[in-house]
Amino acid sequence: MSIHTPPADWFKPPTGAERAWIGLALVWCLIMSMAMPYWAVKGKQNSSGEAYRVEPADFSARVDRFVAAHKVGELDGQPVVEPTPGGDAYLLGRMWAWYPILKLRQGQTYRVHLSALDLQHGFSLQPMNMNFQVLPGYDHVLTLTPTSTGEFSIICNEFCGIGHHLMTGRIIVE
Repeated sequence: MSIHTPPADWFKPPTGAERAWIGLALVWCLIMSMAMPYWAVKGKQNSSGEAYRVEPADFSARVDRFVAAHKVGELDGQPVVEPTPGGDAYLLGRMWAWYPILKLRQGQTYRVHLSALDLQHGFSLQPMNMNFQVLPGYDHVLTLTPTSTGEFSIICNEFCGIGHHLMTGRIIVE
């Protein structure tokens, strides 16, 4: 079969319901185009943007010092660490775990330092809607004030290798 030029009157402008749906889609696109910059500035889902360059080995040593100074117990072979309210807490992503387990106090503010030792990892605090990319060589600082008690899971949401499904951690809030 050969290619033929379409007839001169092949295009018919949309009418009726088709025209209404095209108009609705256009209006929705305009609304979302205005909402995205608004939520990027006014929405509270964005991190503070505080991050520093750090050598992965130096960050790991800082985490080890933090664990030694604030360890209050163990859970499933992982140290449970309770930082001073208002102080700094450290979490290290490495194949295939978040280290250590943090124990925080409800209503107290903490500066949580996140970094990765080996690969890019994703920090997703469940069931909250917190998702951050954690890279080796960067110290990402999140300011957290827990508002409810309980045990919260940390999930790696960036594929990091064969043990990715095991990469979990915990934050306990009392």
